[in-house]
Amino acid sequence: MTSAYIAIFSRNGRLTSETLRYFQVKRRWRMIIKNIFLAFIPVFVAVDAIGVLPIFVSLTRGVSKKEKSSIIVQSIMTALCVAMAFIFLGKAVFRLLGITVGDFMVAGGIVLFCIAIIDILNSEKRRRIPSKELGAVPIGTPLIVGPAVLTTSLIIIAEYGLLATLISVFINVLLAGLIFSFSHILIKTLGEAGSKALSKVMALLLAAIAVMMIRKGVFLISGLY
Repeated sequence: MTSAYIAIFSRNGRLTSETLRYFQVKRRWRMIIKNIFLAFIPVFVAVDAIGVLPIFVSLTRGVSKKEKSSIIVQSIMTALCVAMAFIFLGKAVFRLLGITVGDFMVAGGIVLFCIAIIDILNSEKRRRIPSKELGAVPIGTPLIVGPAVLTTSLIIIAEYGLLATLISVFINVLLAGLIFSFSHILIKTLGEAGSKALSKVMALLLAAIAVMMIRKGVFLISGLY
């Protein structure tokens, strides 16, 4: 043991205040990391970057590499701005309209479930839009950050906290941009059929999360949760 390590313990074997603070900080960081991981999963499913990948490829077909990079940067900035604004203003809107978290969980769960069903039943989402507008709409929003991500992020604030939600949304948006950057490699690896099949699995997971949100919302409204 080093002298610095021994110094944090008192001679009678009891923990000093420095040691207690150390363990408290360590426990706090473990909880933060756990919350970030738990918040990351539903946001990752809601973003569904791999499922959006075939749409991104079809929208950017015929676009030069430089223009594609510009589109990706624009989409990331747009998605982050929309998500952060909604996260910070969402609660204020709730208070203004008199909406509770339980109400929003039920409504949001129904919306997510409908989105998931539409994604499962409808495989064609191709659109033709000028390249200058592609990054903002529809790639930035609603493809990267759409109703599913906004609803999910606002709900998980109550579950895992604001910091974990912000970090998980930020990481997921950057991850989506990274996946789009290597779109040509991923499409070759998965194939169009493989990416579509994976998108269906993501939609099923999103539907399951939607059912969980409705269940928790009903429990919150009825006072059982």
